[in-house]
Amino acid sequence: MAGFEARTTTDDGYAVVRLVGECDLAVRDQFTSAVLAALDGAPCVVIDLADLRFMDSSGIHVLVVGHQTALERGHRLYVRNAGGAVARVLALTGLDDLLRPPVDGPGRAHE
Repeated sequence: MAGFEARTTTDDGYAVVRLVGECDLAVRDQFTSAVLAALDGAPCVVIDLADLRFMDSSGIHVLVVGHQTALERGHRLYVRNAGGAVARVLALTGLDDLLRPPVDGPGRAHE
């Protein structure tokens, strides 16, 4: 594994969790903790995937659990900036559409 990092910041009243490296079973707990902590601190969480090179089913599982947890709390979870293999995995699972941020809302591509 080439390394993984989850960095959480706030941006315009919502939390942004930026993932770096590769996301697999070895880092699932770290990713889960970052997502749940962000949901504890903000009603809207955006997972930024611009610097993520790889994601397997463990990462997909965390996104699904995060989405379900957000809905249970009346919150929202979105993903943005997926590219390459990560974008393909999201498209294959349908998460690219399910977790797409609104055009004029949090997480919009404005960078």
